[in-house]
Amino acid sequence: MTRWTLRALGLDVVPSLRPLTYPGRPATGPALLTGPELLPLTPGPVPLGDWRVDGTDGPPLDPALAALGRESADRRHPVLAVGSNASPAQLAHKFAATGLSAVVPLVPVRVRGVAVGCSGHIGRYGYVAAAPYAAPGARTTLVAGWLDGRQLAVVDATEFNYRRILLPGDRFPVTLPSGERLRGAYVYVSKWGVLTGPPGGGPPRPGGGDQGALLATLLAGSARLRALLGPGPRDWVERAAADPQRGEEGTRILAEEGWVERTVGLPPYDPAAPGALTYGDLRPL
Repeated sequence: MTRWTLRALGLDVVPSLRPLTYPGRPATGPALLTGPELLPLTPGPVPLGDWRVDGTDGPPLDPALAALGRESADRRHPVLAVGSNASPAQLAHKFAATGLSAVVPLVPVRVRGVAVGCSGHIGRYGYVAAAPYAAPGARTTLVAGWLDGRQLAVVDATEFNYRRILLPGDRFPVTLPSGERLRGAYVYVSKWGVLTGPPGGGPPRPGGGDQGALLATLLAGSARLRALLGPGPRDWVERAAADPQRGEEGTRILAEEGWVERTVGLPPYDPAAPGALTYGDLRPL
């Protein structure tokens, strides 16, 4: 099989290590992340496990996963990434830090009714991360990662400012490049809500763009944030990452000055929900 390293593809920058690059570069087409490499997946009018790895002459995905000693697609959990979890480098770094395999199918999918905003908090790496919110009529492309059970537990643990919820497919359709429409998929919703436009009102602020520009706008709009984290975006991420209390204070300022909308219109987190559903559970009947 042809092998493509993340470095050769220009996808090796880890946002958690270089905060102003957040959210990082996502997978732009269906692919199998193996850790340091990203192998292309060829969709077909078949389930994900039968898509071909590395061209039409390559093996189907499920046998390729089995050869790596990993779970088949049907036993994995589809999770939509709105921020850096769409970055192969971020995922590989996250799993390597816990000693887990970074073998993950990554598939850009079409999602209706969901848009990407900015979470109403400052994260531990200093950046303001992305967060989803309900937007009737929106059509958004998000990268879905098919995580095995241990990978899902690690991502749950690292996303402690978020709660994983199941988006029902009847309200928020998720469509694969093959045309297959899932009966649901998971997404992480911020506990802090999303940032709005002008403080005290306006629609949610678009997320997933230039992190430096976002931080510059927030600094320009708040004397308290400038005093705490300024004067510029690089100062912001360095100060917030070095001193968690500064990040916490900045998060309080965002709320107190009216930058944050708490209601995002997505299904609520249900701590009593049964175990995570798999692609096999969520495929069309």
